[in-house]
Amino acid sequence: MKLFVCVVAGLTALLLAATAMAQRERRPRARFHTVTESAAVRLVPANETAGPPKVSIEVSGATRTITSNGIPSHTVGTFPNRGNPHAITPQEYTFTVTTEPAPAGETTASRRWLWGVAVNGVPFEAPTAEFWHGERGGWNYDALGGAVRLGLDANHAHVQRTGAYHYHALPTGLMQRVGWKADAHSPLIGWAADGFPIYAVTGDLGDGVRKVRSSYRLKPGARPGGDAPGGAHDGTFVEDWAYVAGSGDLDECNGAVTRSAEFPEGSYAYFITEGYPFVARCWKGTPDPSFRKRRRGR
Repeated sequence: MKLFVCVVAGLTALLLAATAMAQRERRPRARFHTVTESAAVRLVPANETAGPPKVSIEVSGATRTITSNGIPSHTVGTFPNRGNPHAITPQEYTFTVTTEPAPAGETTASRRWLWGVAVNGVPFEAPTAEFWHGERGGWNYDALGGAVRLGLDANHAHVQRTGAYHYHALPTGLMQRVGWKADAHSPLIGWAADGFPIYAVTGDLGDGVRKVRSSYRLKPGARPGGDAPGGAHDGTFVEDWAYVAGSGDLDECNGAVTRSAEFPEGSYAYFITEGYPFVARCWKGTPDPSFRKRRRGR
């Protein structure tokens, strides 16, 4: 009997290992990079129309459903381009978020998720699929670090292998469409996967409308080197940054309580900021499973 159990356990382990190997083989190989210094990001001018946009937003009970083809109504950059070899194609998105979001016991990291969706149905995604030496899970190149050319357009967006257009930072064209102004509270930009609202740059945190500041700062000193990149912490990598409580206005998920047109009494909300992390890297609430990534490229 013990021999039978051992044989079954061994076969199960082999099957799981083979399955994991097959999944890794199907996954696109990460590009090998060695650059360790940040550079200015060269944005592709947004002069083209991607196609007819389709988006609908419906609320039923405590659920908000956003259905879209992922095509924005604002102009976009030329894709493919030198830094991004993919063409924009319509998607079939159905995102659901609660209309009654609540903080969870702890924050949730958004590494393998889409972080949120804009009011035009285009997703937000913070991290990239670019790593130092191509080692997934290691030192992750930041989209706005400029070390690796990603072909971002003037909307701080580019295209995944699936043809999905998505934002990595301030959605400039969308902000213009919804009437964002530097001296007013940001209009609603979208919803994070946990249901809390998303605004851009300006808010009222209790002391009047002003530009809100991230609380992330570059780490002092140099990177470890050796099996990790060397050089100064200059913003090339996500790991160059650290959250420093009280150094800015926002928490570790780039959020704060703000009073807006949608929530005049105040509500917790996330902000897309001009500085790192740009798009938040975590949620305060519980993300909806509809935001899980499904074999998306960079």
